[in-house]
Amino acid sequence: MPTTVQPAVVGATGYTGAELTRLLLKHPRCRTPLLFHDRDEAANADFAELYPWYADANASARLPIERLDWAQMQRAGVDVLFLCTPHELSRRLVPQAVERGLRVVDLSGAWRLKQATHRAVYAFEDENPQAASALDASAAYGIPELRASAIADARVVANAGCYATSIILALAAWIDGGLLDVNAGVVCDSKSGVSGAGKAATARTHFVEVSDNFSAYSVFGHRHTGEVLEQLGLERAQLQFTPHLLPIPRGIFSSIYVRARNGTRARDLDACLREFYRDAPFVRVRGSGKLPEIRFTLHTNYCDIGFAMESDGPRVLLVSCLDNLVKGASGQAVQNFNVMYGFDQREGLQ
Repeated sequence: MPTTVQPAVVGATGYTGAELTRLLLKHPRCRTPLLFHDRDEAANADFAELYPWYADANASARLPIERLDWAQMQRAGVDVLFLCTPHELSRRLVPQAVERGLRVVDLSGAWRLKQATHRAVYAFEDENPQAASALDASAAYGIPELRASAIADARVVANAGCYATSIILALAAWIDGGLLDVNAGVVCDSKSGVSGAGKAATARTHFVEVSDNFSAYSVFGHRHTGEVLEQLGLERAQLQFTPHLLPIPRGIFSSIYVRARNGTRARDLDACLREFYRDAPFVRVRGSGKLPEIRFTLHTNYCDIGFAMESDGPRVLLVSCLDNLVKGASGQAVQNFNVMYGFDQREGLQ
């Protein structure tokens, strides 16, 4: 186990990049991260000027955000590269980073999916399809509560999607324990704050479009659907996932409707969740009749899970909440980093 690690972040100007930089700056095992932007035409900047609320007491100290430079990373002895970049750019950069001996935590969807049918939604055009296929197969899916052993040994960790994290963590215990009738259907009704759409403004995410509004989008076609199917072992016909946009800055609330198998009671569901996550420091099981709320997970790396079961069964409402920029992105990336280097999962996150 190394004493300290030298990280670098590409895409430090965006929401997830800024949140990640904030976490790395206070991480006791990290040296000051090198920060890079991912746009050739963009000018260099200073992190503390862009995000002054993240600056320390010595606000005059510079933390430059410069154009991506592999040689600079080599001179600085970078060990691990965090990519907060668009999917297609991560798809190009990860092979280059691996060739240079770097370990990578990629926050995009470029390497999350094992099945080509699910990956088709991204329409990737790989320069070296054979090398890309090998990385697809070897990349570890980045939910530490479920994939810690693979993450620990991985060269590339594909940080899980925010919606996918909220759904997978909620359902994994009951599916693993055989407590659900998945053939009766799993309906995931998820809502996210606007920061989940990224920093670049669109007509759909302008204040006047979002304020006092609530809308569904990407019905039957959201990119996180494949993650849920693959990680939970579900068939497409068994899952209905619909994302919605909330008029709030951050947070995810997933309402998941399922049917328990005959004979299953609320106490069985509760006990299964608590046993499954007994050693998971960032999953808080609220249990039966205690439904989570977004406000209690904001700015934390926690995922809160609770449920309500009808008195005579078998219908169950399962609720999962997290902060899409922390547990749904940058906090989970740090948690994955901790597992990769043998640190306590809580390092830098409490």
